[in-house]
Amino acid sequence: MKRLILASAALLVTATGAFADRIDERQFRQHHRIEEGLRSGALTWREASQLRQDQMRIGRMIRIARSDGYISPREARDIEAAQDTASRYIFAEKHDRDTRGHRRWWQYR
Repeated sequence: MKRLILASAALLVTATGAFADRIDERQFRQHHRIEEGLRSGALTWREASQLRQDQMRIGRMIRIARSDGYISPREARDIEAAQDTASRYIFAEKHDRDTRGHRRWWQYR
């Protein structure tokens, strides 16, 4: 019985680590997508500011989830849903017609 409890606890800790690693990696990639959009001119400063605020909100969600030392599957699901939404917003803002002025009028076709 003790072995079963210890095995369950080890699996739980491993799963929590996998959630955390996947969440952190995705936050890192999304941050770089925003910075790349700024560098390329695909994002305006205002769009980038809004996207960064979304990332900060998700970061707060992650910190709150980790505050008890454990990210539950529900918390991970909520965080990943917020990251999915933020990812769609990043894509939409990078692919709209608003730019920082690096393009000329004939390049919008």
